[in-house]
Parts: sequence; structure tokens; C-alpha cells
Amino acid sequence: MRHLLSCAELDRAEAVRILDTAEAMAETSGRTIRKLPTLRGRTVVTLFFEDSTRTRISFEAAAKRLSADVINFSAKGSSVSKGESLKDTAQTLQAMGADGVVVRHPSSGAPHRLAHAGWIDVPVLNAGDGTHQHPTQALLDAFTLRRRLHGGPAPVGTALDGARVVIVGDVLHSRVARSNVDLLTTLGAEVTLVAPPTLLPVGVGGWPATVAHDLDDALVTARPDAVMMLRVQRERMSAAGGGFFPSPLEYHRRYGLDGARLGTLPERAVVMHPGPMNRGLEISAEAADSPRSTVVEQVANGVSVRMAVLYLLLAGHEAREGTEL
Repeated sequence: MRHLLSCAELDRAEAVRILDTAEAMAETSGRTIRKLPTLRGRTVVTLFFEDSTRTRISFEAAAKRLSADVINFSAKGSSVSKGESLKDTAQTLQAMGADGVVVRHPSSGAPHRLAHAGWIDVPVLNAGDGTHQHPTQALLDAFTLRRRLHGGPAPVGTALDGARVVIVGDVLHSRVARSNVDLLTTLGAEVTLVAPPTLLPVGVGGWPATVAHDLDDALVTARPDAVMMLRVQRERMSAAGGGFFPSPLEYHRRYGLDGARLGTLPERAVVMHPGPMNRGLEISAEAADSPRSTVVEQVANGVSVRMAVLYLLLAGHEAREGTEL
């Protein structure tokens, strides 16, 4: 694995290997000294052209726990705001000694361009590009679900065969939904997408998922192990002129996860959300704060998963030879 750009590029063995490596990384969180020397002397650059808090901090924490040096680069207040191109920025960072680049960009395909245009010669990790992909979010979601299904750390080699996941909401603007459909189905899960027709992308019928419009019916039919609520991305809707649903109240009534719907879920079903949450819109406070909710776990697990990805991408032959952590 040279880069991590899309969940569609991961085969089952690669995905399971990342999850297994993340389990090993998670074990280190219980140590007195959490740092590992694995990436000592390496430099990781977080290149964010789009606002983010939890993803950027998660990657920074992951890199530092692996003893890497971290350079945080934000487009705001940088030469990018003066017109510098992605190519020039990338080449500048490599000249400064970057060994790996974590990039978030508002344009779909920007990380792929960065990785394959010949501008730089280091691993590129996609931290979210437009409405396209967010692979580490899907990986941490799969990691969290795998642990919940097993009641703790999952056995090595475990996938998600037979797990049922219902993904609800703003699929149209969601790179998280696209990444999760790709990854979860690769791992053997069955995915159902639930959204109003206005919030489903063109061509969704060709995705490896069942598509529904009635949330209550879908919850009864699918009997899910997990319900993943997507953030309603009002900023993208406003940019597109709005009009995707009649009102916030109507959206919550038809597609929000409230206490009543929570009560209809199977006993072991969990509630997931990539964050940040719009409480009272796609999810109620009762659902968000219930014991079924994995939202806080997802944030914590994100560090372990990103440690695993950085290790596998940057440790090179050590990772391929199975060097112990």
C-alpha cells in the first residue's frame, strides 16, 4: 500500500490488516508511556485546505504517538491564499523534508492528483476530498463496529461478514457514506442507505447497497446491527441554493433518530455518527447520549486507526515484515 486515497482501492485483506494493526495500536493506549519509536525521525505534514478540528487533531495525535515530527499546514493565512497552487505547495513541503502528507481538500480527486501527478514522491493519505472519500473515517467506523460486535478487541483476521448497517441522511454530500459503503461491503457487511430522493446522488442505484426512503420501514426490515446517522451538511446545501427538504422540523420527523426509533432497534444495535452532530436535526440528544451511542468511542478509535495507517504507509519494509510494536 503506497497511498491511502479511497476505500474502493482497498481489498478485503488490506482492510482487515489495517483493522488488526489498529488493534495493536489501541493496546498501547493502556501503557504508562504511550509513545512508540516507530516513526522517529520521520516528518508528517497535515495539509488542510478545508476547515477541520477533530480529523486534523486526530492525525496529529496519531503521528506524535508514533514519534514522528508533525508540521501542520492550513491554507488560511498561507501562500495558498495568495494564489499558490497545490503543486507548488506540495513541492515546497517535500523540499522541507516531508516523509508523508495527510491532505484534506474541498475538491474531489485532489489527493489522487497529488499522489499520481509526479509532483512529490512520498505517501499521500486522504483526510477527506470534497464529496468523494474519507477512508480513515470509514476505517474507524468499521473498527468501532467490529469491537462492539465482539464485546471488545476483535480476533485477528475478523471482518464484518453478515453485519447489517443502515446509513441515514445526507448521502448526496457525504464522503463518509461513500467510503463506508465501499469498505463495509468489502468486509462482508450488508448496507442500506436511507434518505429523501433529493439527498441521494445520481447513480446511487449502482452502489453495492439497498436504497430506501422510509426510515421506519428500513429499520424494521433491515434489523440493523448499527445505524449510522450522517451530518446534514447545511453549508454545502446553502452553496447549492438550498431546497433539499421542506424544513428542519420535517427532516427530523422523517429522518431523525429520536427516542422512539431508538427503542425499535434490536437489543445489540449501536448508534454511530461521524460528527460533528446537529442535535435535534439528524439525531436527538437522547439518541446521541444513550449507552448505544459510539460517538465518543469513534473519536478515540480514530487515533488508533490513523496510527495504523501511518505505520503501514511510512514504516515501509518494517511494516511488511511484521515488525513488532
